[in-house]
Amino acid sequence: MDSKIKTLHDKLALAKLGGGQARIDKQHQKKKLTARERVMYLLDEGSFEEIGALVTHRTKDFGMANQQFYGDGVVTGYGTVNGKLIYVFAQDFTVFGGSLSETHAEKICKIMDLAVNVGAPIIGLNDSGGARIQEGVRSLGGYADIFYRNVQASGVIPQISAIMGPCAGGAVYSPAMTDFTLMVQDTSYMFVTGPNVVKTVTNEEVSSEELGGASVHSSKSGVAHKTASNDVECLEHIKTLLSYLPQSNISRPDDLPFVPAEELRDVLSTIVPENPNKPYDMHQVINGIIDVNSFFEIHKDFSENIIVGFARLGGKSIGIVANQPMFLAGVLDVNSSKKAARFVRFCDCFNIPLLVLEDVPGFLPGTDQEWNGIIVNGAKLLYAFSEATVPRITVITRKAYGGAYDVMNSKHIGADMNFAWPNAEIAVMGAKGAAEIIFKRDINAAEDKEAMWKEKEAEYAQLFANPYSAAERGFIDDVIEPQYTRRKLIKAFKMLEHKNVDRPHRKHGNIPL
Repeated sequence: MDSKIKTLHDKLALAKLGGGQARIDKQHQKKKLTARERVMYLLDEGSFEEIGALVTHRTKDFGMANQQFYGDGVVTGYGTVNGKLIYVFAQDFTVFGGSLSETHAEKICKIMDLAVNVGAPIIGLNDSGGARIQEGVRSLGGYADIFYRNVQASGVIPQISAIMGPCAGGAVYSPAMTDFTLMVQDTSYMFVTGPNVVKTVTNEEVSSEELGGASVHSSKSGVAHKTASNDVECLEHIKTLLSYLPQSNISRPDDLPFVPAEELRDVLSTIVPENPNKPYDMHQVINGIIDVNSFFEIHKDFSENIIVGFARLGGKSIGIVANQPMFLAGVLDVNSSKKAARFVRFCDCFNIPLLVLEDVPGFLPGTDQEWNGIIVNGAKLLYAFSEATVPRITVITRKAYGGAYDVMNSKHIGADMNFAWPNAEIAVMGAKGAAEIIFKRDINAAEDKEAMWKEKEAEYAQLFANPYSAAERGFIDDVIEPQYTRRKLIKAFKMLEHKNVDRPHRKHGNIPL
C-alpha cells in the first residue's frame, strides 16, 4: 500500500510541476504567475479542490505519445472567493504553451457543466497559444464544445474571463461570449489573426501589443471591460467584481451591513453648474449618492461619454448607467449605446437593480455615426431598458433632450421611478435651437434678430426647459432637491425590492444586433 500511495504522490507532484521548473522560471521571468499560482491567489486559502489533475492527452501523432504532462495544460476545479463557491479553470502556458487539446477542452467543459448545474460563477484564466495543431479537428471541436457551453450558461451564471497571456484565433470567442473580460497590460493580447497574418494579407506592420493588447481592447474595441497592471491586480479585480454579483440568475447579490442615517449629501447641490453648457464630472454625482468608495467602474476607458459600473447603495448592490458631460457633452453614440446596452442586459439577467443618472443632449449627429449604424445601435440601448424587469430608477440631473430622453430609462419604456432635479431640462432640444425653428419667421422679421432670438429662446426655456411640464403629466414622479437624492433612492429601491414582472411567453426577443 505504501508504494501505491507513493505512486499517487509522485504523480500529483508531477501534475503540480506542469511543464517543469525551467518553464515555470520562464513564466516568472515574463512577470507572469503560473496557472496554479493564479488559482491559489484567487481562491480563499485552502479552499481549492482540483478536478482532473491526472488527465493526459490521447494523441499519438507527431511524437506526442512521448510528451505527456499530467493535467494536459489546464488546471480545473472549485473553491471559494470570500466564502462563496466558484468554479475555475486556468490554462497552463508551461505545458504545450497552454494549447487546447481534446482532453484539455473536456476538463473545461466538465467544470462549466458543474457550474451551471450547481448555480455558481465560472472564472476562466486564459493563457494559451491556441489550438493544439497536432490534434487537428479534435482541438477545433473542443473549442466549439466550450463555445456552446458559454451560450448555454449565458444569463444563468456569471461568466468572467481573464486574459493573462496570449489568446488568439478561435480561442477569442469564448471570452467574447462571457460577461466580463479582463486583460493584463503588456503580457496579454487577443486577436483573431496575428501580426504575421496581418502583414501577409494587408502588408501592415503591427506588433501583438498594437494589434490586440490590453490598452487597445480597453479603449478602442471595447473587448476588454477592465485592465490591470499585473496578474495580482487582475485577480483582485475579479474578487471585487464577484462581490457585487449573485451566484446565479435565481439568487440576488449579498447585502452588506448598513445602518440608516440622515443620508443627506449637501455636496450634490454644488456639482452641476448653473450654465447649462458647462461640463461637470458625473463621477462626482455618483460618489455623492452611493456608499463611500463602493463604485467599481466597467469599461472605464471605452466610450467615455457614458459611465457604467457597480456600486452599493444602502449596502445593496446596484448597477449604474450615467451620461458623462465631461466627454462629448454626454451624448449617446454608437459605442456608448452598445456599452450601456450590454451592461443593462447583464444587470437584468442577474437581478441587479439599475440606477440611471441622466444628462444627455441627444444622439451624436454626423455621417460617421449614421454610416456606422447609430439607428440600430441606439435601438440596442432602448431595447435593453425596455426589456429589463429589475427595479429601474432614473434621476435627471440636467439635460434630457430628444429621443435620448426616451432611451435613457424614461417612464415611457417601463422605468419604475423617475426623479428630476429642479434645474433639469426636459425638451425635444435645447432652447436656442428650438427657438430658431419655432420662431424663425419672427426672428427673420425683427430689426434686431439677435435680440428677438434671445427673447424667444427665453420664452421656450420658460415653458419647456424645466422638469415641471413632465411632472404635471406624471412622466416625472418627483422633483427633488439634489441633497436628498441618496435618501430618496434608498427608500425607492427598498420599496421596489420585491418587484415582479411577468412578460408574455416567447422563445426570445429579437434584439437589433
